[in-house]
Amino acid sequence: EAADVFPLDELVNALFSMSDEKVGALVVIERNSGLKGFVESGVAVDSVISEELIRTIFYPLTPLHDGAIIIQQGRIAAAACYLPLSDSKQLKKQHGARHRAALGIAEETDALVLIVSEETGGISLMVNGKMYSKINATDLKNTILFYMNPKTAYEERDEEV
Repeated sequence: EAADVFPLDELVNALFSMSDEKVGALVVIERNSGLKGFVESGVAVDSVISEELIRTIFYPLTPLHDGAIIIQQGRIAAAACYLPLSDSKQLKKQHGARHRAALGIAEETDALVLIVSEETGGISLMVNGKMYSKINATDLKNTILFYMNPKTAYEERDEEV
């Protein structure tokens, strides 16, 4: 089971903390499309996933806070990774480079992408080329599990988000 591969609670707790503190974050979880080129654009980390490490990486003004972290096989492979920017009409004027990059990688690959907005603290998820905004605490973990499960990875979630 793919979902057992990494400590999901550590990731989810980090996202909630950053949401509360309005610390912007961009987390890319590899699924089937290889993300090697994007990993190589950043700084190698190769570490277990922990809430403290994720929060430290995205803490404002640290050397790694800009760009994305990429999770491969249950580990943080790299930080400060560059992603392709989307010009999708799904994005509104208020969406900045972080959301453009998140949707860009979700359009080019099958990665599961999580964003925390530094403006609103809102958590969004991009997957299969679609953006789901304002994901609440109870839904976040289930939504990640849904898209990490090979049986449901490419379906659409029923609820309108």
